[in-house]
Amino acid sequence: MTAFHFELVSPEKLLFSGDVESVVAPGAEGQFTVLKDHAPVMTTLKSGVVTVAGDDGKVEKLFVRGGFADVNAAGFTILAELAVPLADIDVAKLDADIKNAREDLADAKSDEARATAGVKLAQLEEMRASVA
Repeated sequence: MTAFHFELVSPEKLLFSGDVESVVAPGAEGQFTVLKDHAPVMTTLKSGVVTVAGDDGKVEKLFVRGGFADVNAAGFTILAELAVPLADIDVAKLDADIKNAREDLADAKSDEARATAGVKLAQLEEMRASVA
């Protein structure tokens, strides 16, 4: 296959930049695969795993939560709200965080506190589902 340029950027840092063979991303309307010379497209992303197949044969997986994907003549760019390499996720810590978030939701006294705790729990559970 022929390589193309791909970048994955989060607010904190550039997580990936290089030539790749393909990228599978969690689009708002379902997963999509980008190969060289893909038609231009811009879409929002939902939470899920981005799978990057490098031109060296290595595969890297990263969890993303929301953001935008832009495919154009220069390549493919993902601007993610949150992005973490799956290899960097500590499952035991994540499970403990989920347990604490469930307790926070159960203990919430106001509608605002319940809503905040519910969002946090949902986000943690999305990440946990990605590393299952």
